[in-house]
Amino acid sequence: MRAQTLPAAAGWNWILGGIALYRRSPAALAMLVVLYWFIVLFLNVLPLLGPLLASMAIPALSVGLMQAARHAERGVTITPAVLFSALRESGRSLFALGALYLCATLGALAVSALFDGGNLFQFMLADSKAERAAFEDADFTVSAAVVMLLLTPVVMAWWFAPVLLAWHRLSLAKALFFSLIACAMNWRPFLVYGLGLFVVAGIVPAVVLGLLLALIPAGGNFLVGLVVMPLALIVAPVVFASFYAGYRDIFGISEIV
Repeated sequence: MRAQTLPAAAGWNWILGGIALYRRSPAALAMLVVLYWFIVLFLNVLPLLGPLLASMAIPALSVGLMQAARHAERGVTITPAVLFSALRESGRSLFALGALYLCATLGALAVSALFDGGNLFQFMLADSKAERAAFEDADFTVSAAVVMLLLTPVVMAWWFAPVLLAWHRLSLAKALFFSLIACAMNWRPFLVYGLGLFVVAGIVPAVVLGLLLALIPAGGNFLVGLVVMPLALIVAPVVFASFYAGYRDIFGISEIV
């Protein structure tokens, strides 16, 4: 298992790669993203165990989206079944990965309680707007910074772990280790990638919507519904496809089992 160290510009190339993959199969990739959203949303609203089930399912579903991007690259037909392709051989390990990530996130939030008395923890676990409103005046600056600091290595270890588990047949510990090392080796392209995603997924949609609202101020809610959903169905598949582009460039498709 070898990870390449890439130049900073590679981060932008991953976004361009995601766009190129999306253009090869836009309808199928958008359909899978909608199905992914629906499954995660459905699991999250289940009582008691919903968030746990959603967290356990996300790694397997993310591998399915990566597989769809791989199919698009190779000209293979993409069907809804590809979203669940990782469950057959690696389901147990991927579920464990999701549960572990949830535990790490809750652990980071628990540590943040030492700095704000648990306000951020309670805010994140609130189920309604009324419960969140109770924390409108709370200052989350320090506790949020603590959570970000603690979760950064967690996200790095998790980033490539699902595909390393499913495609390279690594153990859970090795998948997390190699993902962490690969991200650390490529912090420069990841920094550029993050800034690029902020522009593509944040600034550009906001500018488009702002311009339309300026031209048609009475459009309000109608324009938001008309613009946001189509943009989401373009931007989200591009982002997921860019995950695959980053994996492909760092680990190399020749190593896929």
